[in-house]
Amino acid sequence: VGAVGYPAEYEAADPRALARLGVSKTLTMTSTYDHRVIQGAESGQFLSYVQELMLGGHRFYDEIFASLVVPYEPVRWSRDHSAIDDDQADLEKQSRVIGLINMYRVRGHLLADLNPIGYEVLAHPELDLSYYGLTVWDLDREFLAEGLPGPRKQSLRRILDTLRDAYCRTLGIEYMHISDPDQKHWIQQRVETQAPDDLTPDDKKHILDRLIAAEAFERFLHAKYTGQKRFSLEGAESLIPMLDWLFETAADEDIIEAVMGMAHRGRLNVLANIVGKPLGEIFKEFEGEIDPKTVQGSGDVKYHLGMTGQFSGRSGESLAVVLSSNPSHLEAVDPVVEGMARAKQDLLGQESWDRILPVLIHGDAAFAGQGIVAETFNLSALQGYRTGGTVHIVVNNNIGFTTAPSSGRSSTYATDIAKIVACPIIHVNGDDPEACVHAVNLAFAYRQAFHLDIVIDLVCYRRYGHNESDEPAFTQPTMYARIEERRSVRKLYTAQLLNKSEITVDEAEEFLESFRAQMQGAFDDTKKAHRDDVEALQPHVVGVLPHVETGVDRERLDQVMRSITSFPEDFEPHPKLRKQLEKRADILDRGAVDWAAAESLAFGSLLLEGTTVRLSGQDSRRGTFSQRHSVLMDHRSAEEYFPLNHLGPDQAPFRVFDSLLSELAVVGFEYGYSVANGDALVAWEAQFGDFVNGAQPIVDHFVVAGEDKWRQTSGLVMLLPHGYEGQGPDHSSARLERFLTLAAEDSIQVVQPTTAAQYFHVLRRQMHRTVRKPLIVMTPKSLLRARVAQSTADDLVTGHFKETLDDRAVEDPENVRLLQLCTGKIGYALMEERSKRDVPAAVVRLEQLYPFPLQQLQDIFDRYPMADEVRWVQEEPENMGAWFFVQARLHDKLREGLRLSHASRAESASPASGSLRIHEQEHAHLMEAAFEGLV
Repeated sequence: VGAVGYPAEYEAADPRALARLGVSKTLTMTSTYDHRVIQGAESGQFLSYVQELMLGGHRFYDEIFASLVVPYEPVRWSRDHSAIDDDQADLEKQSRVIGLINMYRVRGHLLADLNPIGYEVLAHPELDLSYYGLTVWDLDREFLAEGLPGPRKQSLRRILDTLRDAYCRTLGIEYMHISDPDQKHWIQQRVETQAPDDLTPDDKKHILDRLIAAEAFERFLHAKYTGQKRFSLEGAESLIPMLDWLFETAADEDIIEAVMGMAHRGRLNVLANIVGKPLGEIFKEFEGEIDPKTVQGSGDVKYHLGMTGQFSGRSGESLAVVLSSNPSHLEAVDPVVEGMARAKQDLLGQESWDRILPVLIHGDAAFAGQGIVAETFNLSALQGYRTGGTVHIVVNNNIGFTTAPSSGRSSTYATDIAKIVACPIIHVNGDDPEACVHAVNLAFAYRQAFHLDIVIDLVCYRRYGHNESDEPAFTQPTMYARIEERRSVRKLYTAQLLNKSEITVDEAEEFLESFRAQMQGAFDDTKKAHRDDVEALQPHVVGVLPHVETGVDRERLDQVMRSITSFPEDFEPHPKLRKQLEKRADILDRGAVDWAAAESLAFGSLLLEGTTVRLSGQDSRRGTFSQRHSVLMDHRSAEEYFPLNHLGPDQAPFRVFDSLLSELAVVGFEYGYSVANGDALVAWEAQFGDFVNGAQPIVDHFVVAGEDKWRQTSGLVMLLPHGYEGQGPDHSSARLERFLTLAAEDSIQVVQPTTAAQYFHVLRRQMHRTVRKPLIVMTPKSLLRARVAQSTADDLVTGHFKETLDDRAVEDPENVRLLQLCTGKIGYALMEERSKRDVPAAVVRLEQLYPFPLQQLQDIFDRYPMADEVRWVQEEPENMGAWFFVQARLHDKLREGLRLSHASRAESASPASGSLRIHEQEHAHLMEAAFEGLV
């Protein structure tokens, strides 16, 4: 009796103690988890005796209780009923039952049977009856069943039945951390009042069919390509029926496209059984065949590749499925997928959340361990980045590569990070495919109801090591001993359906043999296919492309200028800003177009041409340096006004957003957006160029190499404020040298414009070229308002971006002895210093570093026949900046008699000094080195 509430079996007390009660048989007490508290023919007699003894005296009762293994003292009942206020006692016990009900909703998942390979059963004292002073005697008492289905008053036994069925079987859910009562009530109603989905016999056969396809695919590859890496799905085969069910349901709900991202594990299986990649194509990749269109160094391993396919459900409805390619930086694809989904939704217009579905599949170790997961979750509800809810599925292997959860995270579950945005989390046993389907139904319905993210934690295992050539038993011997003995989910589910007579043995065999035959046929065809010889691969080099005229009619420039310097009559901007707008109104007439105005004119002219413009970044709406003011705020009401969205009735939309304080996730998002909508100008601006450091994995894996690896083109523009102005090591360098090191095969464009017109034309060039390449712009700080960098209206009306700028101030090129080649604002410093010194030097500005305009430079150098030296001058330390990049391209390309040298700051581990005085001293020394040898 005393063991009531503990999930373990107990035998009743010593038979000698029972004999004193007149009970001849030993009665078995079992776990209240199954609500079978006392079994045996004489249980009624036993209970009546116990009740009599407890009211009449404690001696025999104490003797029985002492012989039980129990964790607490018995509840003693008083013979004197007058000593107890019955109403108060009932009220107190009712409150305890309410607390118990609530705690099952909060912590019931801790008792759920979630892990197919087993572990010590989790428990919690707040889920124990004894914690609330409740005992076996209360099981058949009736209490108010707060929020539960059924009668208003129910027995405690029935209440526990409902709660354990809802929260403690092979599916458990965490949702009580959500602050929104409507969301909590929605989940509670569906979990507690609705039985798991009533699957028809056809549904169950379809689930089995998908399990067979998943397992047969892996076993076939294992037999035919022994030892080759494929990152098998074995142990998590339920993922395939889950995705199949999700997309079938989505297609029936009129969703037209799903955008997916996932890591290695199971990718080939998903490509074959969900996305629709032909089996023969997969076999060719295992055979090592080379695509004739492949160029030097391009391509990627087969388990990184993506694809666009078509999924068709049993009802005949279908939807497109885009599986994004991604690298081994496992979670880096998360924001990329979100950006792709948002771009597609923006193209569809209003109510597009119900037409495009983002789906992300994670690994447990990466989901818990990589910060980009938290950054991506933080995007999910922000105006500029939300996608109407993402369905996340965590393929929980119970292990990383060889790292156990105890060493890989500090939280109970791998999915706890999702709680930062109050995301509901469904935990499900991967060996119960019907529960997995139920989890998918619940997740999709929640996403559609609230347009918020939801996570499914698919608890499973990994039959092999991290890859098929790995030996996992070296580090997890006991885990893999259990896995070795574990039957596959396909076999378990087949046996379950056979035992229930829901399929026949012949049907099960037919499903399996049909898929095996399909795979064998595709394999045989691949082996017989004719293979053409592939010619020796050659580098693909294009170089500097022909110029594109990007001038804009003066009338259109005036139209844009009027819009960006005006606002409605009843709108009141900040007084200081109002004065700035008034001063800018006539800059076209005055020939004083500064950097910010040139940018707005470029954006506005593109918008009028039908090109969507999207800009995001940290404080980008105003601009880090208070230069942009793309959104005006009413000084009194904080009402917002977007001047560039009031150009004309037929213009494209202008979208500008202040981002969260993230680089990694936001750059990934904008990259994904640019991939999915190549007709939009998509730009990300760093608060300072140095901050791009935080986005380096996205730059390395996607921005620079995405086209080379996956033929994935992007026109993303990255605006990186760069310049040495005494602001310290973290606000000086955008790490130009990193981009130049990564540049190859025309992968990116790297520019550092020095005039407003140059910036205007390079932005417009980005959209007027048919070729899409990421554009890296080293933008200025002090030059934003500097008069020397301003341009005239004529500079914008005609012309194009110039990769090089010769020295206009040189009247007689034959007198020049030194050519100072540079990039960025140092050019203006050199011109000023040259005037002071009155020396025969010419300053040549390299506006585009990659693709490198070698021929243009050679033509410029030929204009100075008496020059005997080209001196590269840079602000950055010698080991940074563009010196080594330029040296490699010029050292043997200069005409005879023209030598190459350089002037820079000294080598340094840090990008810049933190002292303004030292910065000024370094600048003075740099000027001396730049003009050394000239009199």
